[in-house]
Amino acid sequence: MAVKHEIVHHNGAYFITFTCYGWLPLFEITNGYNLVYKWFDVLVNKGNHIIGYVIMPNHVHAIIAFREDKQSINTRIGNGKRFIAYGLIDLLTEAGNIAILDKLASGVEPSDALRGKKHEVFEPSFDCKECRSDKFLVQKLDYIHANPCRGKWNLVDIYENYPHSSARFYNWGEHFGYKQLTHYRFLEDDLRKPL
Repeated sequence: MAVKHEIVHHNGAYFITFTCYGWLPLFEITNGYNLVYKWFDVLVNKGNHIIGYVIMPNHVHAIIAFREDKQSINTRIGNGKRFIAYGLIDLLTEAGNIAILDKLASGVEPSDALRGKKHEVFEPSFDCKECRSDKFLVQKLDYIHANPCRGKWNLVDIYENYPHSSARFYNWGEHFGYKQLTHYRFLEDDLRKPL
């Protein structure tokens, strides 16, 4: 479900997806994967939990257990996308990648340009599904972990070897990319949904 309305329920785990503008492989082009990890740090430092994730060349899937907060989930995701976008633009600028910067500039709506927006780094909406059971959550973990080996990607032979994923944590008990993960079985009761 593409989110175009405010998500009012905060406590609980949510499967989130957001995509780079025009499906451009901006994370790969810039090697900007650490920008997502820094955003994860911000969320964790505010009491939320990163349950699982994969950062693909042009999109991010994450399962995040949000603790109730004054900010809506929309605002938290929007702030994260904005933070990551500024970082990606800085990396593209440092690399002198004018062609990609021009593509991102051409995606800005005139009304947004009037407000000072210079680049459209991500698609405007994001997908968000509440994980109401462990079964659904595990299904989503399996989906995101297999992503690097699926379809056109074939980024690795076995998905545990993809460096920007929580697969190694879940399958081998090792950290590969982001280190502050919380296993879904160890979530506090107030963040868990009934099975």
